[in-house]
Amino acid sequence: MLFRQIWDPKLAQYAYLIGCQATREAIVVDPERDIDQYLELAEKEGVEIVAAVDTHIHADYLTGMREFAERGVHVYASDEGDDDWKYEWLIGSDYSYTLLKNGDEFKIGNIKLKAIHNPGHTPEHLSYLVTDLGGGADKPIGYCTGDFVFVGDLGRPDLLESAAGMAGVMEPSARTLYKSVQEFLELDDFVQIWPAHGAGSACGKALGAVPSSTVGYEREFNAAIDAAKRGEDVFVESILEGQPEPPMYFARMKRDNKKGPKVLGTIPKPKHLFQEDLKALAGNTDVAVLDTRLDRSAFMARHLPGSMYAGFNKAFNTAAGSIIEEDMPIYLIIDEEHVEEAVRDLVRIGLDNIVGYATPQTLEAYADHGGEMASIREVAIEDVPATLEAIDDAIVLDVRNASEHEPAHMPDSANIAYTRLWVRRDEVPAGTKLVHCVSGGRAAVSTALLARLGHDVIFVNGEWDDWAANPNSTIVSGAPVEA
Repeated sequence: MLFRQIWDPKLAQYAYLIGCQATREAIVVDPERDIDQYLELAEKEGVEIVAAVDTHIHADYLTGMREFAERGVHVYASDEGDDDWKYEWLIGSDYSYTLLKNGDEFKIGNIKLKAIHNPGHTPEHLSYLVTDLGGGADKPIGYCTGDFVFVGDLGRPDLLESAAGMAGVMEPSARTLYKSVQEFLELDDFVQIWPAHGAGSACGKALGAVPSSTVGYEREFNAAIDAAKRGEDVFVESILEGQPEPPMYFARMKRDNKKGPKVLGTIPKPKHLFQEDLKALAGNTDVAVLDTRLDRSAFMARHLPGSMYAGFNKAFNTAAGSIIEEDMPIYLIIDEEHVEEAVRDLVRIGLDNIVGYATPQTLEAYADHGGEMASIREVAIEDVPATLEAIDDAIVLDVRNASEHEPAHMPDSANIAYTRLWVRRDEVPAGTKLVHCVSGGRAAVSTALLARLGHDVIFVNGEWDDWAANPNSTIVSGAPVEA
């Protein structure tokens, strides 16, 4: 059996290429939208991708299932859940497909996959037990668990309510997940766990950085599973406590994966922009100029008026998806060697309209030749008290998650998580906002967005942990101030 795990560090997502070495056939489990990466890997490994399968209707990225279906590849999808949890783009289509129920089996060469319905994260969720028949096995070697069981955690049962806006489903989903866990505990200890996400994913709160595990290890050391062993009510309280606010674009991902992502075909190729092109973009809020420079202070010092900010790091997808509206024309300020990677990051979350890019060097040349630029005031976190005293209408806006803010925050600070700032923009308090987070990354994204929206803002740079550890700092706890 051929087994390859494909890791996307920004989305903290795992896809799997599983193949039969005897027949040279392979299947991709939970593919992302830019499927050329899997086709190239398959060619390198000497196999042909003849099938693709999703574990569920994903909320954090767009599936590559439709791209595979467009190329004539047979796709498998869940037929569990009620009518609200069906792959609408697939049912009744001309694509080659099979819908699966609990217990259904299919083979790729001499590899058998068995669908197991384990709802809770979502109602239709299927995981797949994988058995290497060609190797003489009569028991599964591994379990593609999707967003059901992670290394060290379980998939969140609250996303349908907290991200997709389905009121009143959080606790029932947690109780359903509890029942799914009981069935998981009956599996053999040696079965390997191949999850859809690792550390950094918003689909859980305590995911491990180890890429795989076993049923036996998770039974013994997974804190969420341990809570399930102590009873249903204990589990429900534990699994729902402390979940961070998910990005609001998750609702759009869920919608598009259900109704059908737009067919991508090939990766967009934005045009290279020059100084003259930047003039037309300055202050244009009908487009998204996304500045990706890692130096946040350089952005604050001077940037194209109306620019958004998302440093090109592991949080790039989350930041961009949280502040850019779908279908908005996107122009990147980015180093040329990162253009293709950034485009892939964006199309994976449905931001396809990437028109052009300019390098930071082009931006600096534009500024040096008198091009219109803007700036945002920056203060160090230790200077926040003095800044508050000096400005009559100043208020601190904490853009950390509520689970971070509540235990310890600056006095009288308002709290809106940065991933929700765009959709909650009408709730932003009046006055001059001193915007802070843990280290400055989320605050930079938020500060740029608020400036674009016309707010008076000051970027707070520095480490919250250092501030909180200072005995002279005033730290309070409790529910967030209503923004």
